[in-house]
Amino acid sequence: MGRSAPRSYGSTMSRRRLALVAVAAGALAGGALAAALALSTGGSSKPASAPVGAARVAAMLEGIPQQGTELGSRRAPVTLVEFADPQCPYCGDWARVALPVIVRDYVRPGKVRIVFSGMHFVGPESETALRAALAAAAQNRFWNVLELLYENQGTENSGWVSDTLLRSIGDAVPGLGAKTVIDGQRSAAVERLLAASDALAQQAGVQSTPTFALGRTGSKLAFVNVPSLDASGIEPAIDAALKQ
Repeated sequence: MGRSAPRSYGSTMSRRRLALVAVAAGALAGGALAAALALSTGGSSKPASAPVGAARVAAMLEGIPQQGTELGSRRAPVTLVEFADPQCPYCGDWARVALPVIVRDYVRPGKVRIVFSGMHFVGPESETALRAALAAAAQNRFWNVLELLYENQGTENSGWVSDTLLRSIGDAVPGLGAKTVIDGQRSAAVERLLAASDALAQQAGVQSTPTFALGRTGSKLAFVNVPSLDASGIEPAIDAALKQ
């Protein structure tokens, strides 16, 4: 599997020290940027038609509020912004290994809210996958679709983001359906969300995925170095933010 330098996880991440200024609650979920950004310093085989991991994803997300691309309570004291590409293999690793622990220990208890800022530079299938997930945001099922995409992630630009897979994912998410993720990809709402996430990543200068920004909700968020793609890579930063 080819992994080009712009999304290489490691050296690029360890050198970056950026800060997000006043990322307001719901900036991406509302489809518009409510924040200014400033530089402060500075694989697998093609999946089967039935989606893998549907029961696991449903159980992980059950009962947790979703609002657009947000996961968790807006009253959570800490906000975590994730910049990621649905085709990025490192993003897939984090989604499958770290996220379930973060959701269990921080999001479900109301300590952390996660906001996803989608990127789509790996290739054309990245945009297709991201649009499918964003199409589910209006029904507050964005994270269900996104996590099923990561569960069924295939080799980059190999045809794995097929209509067959997207239909099966849509049908596997309660209250969603295949029509939403297929027909809703070019809706005005999706266009707004896509433009907002593109602008956020560009203004922040994000050049690798996954990239994470963290801080107290409603205050400055700082990009954090995450040395590993399991939960232990980001838990110290979360715990420190909770103590502020």
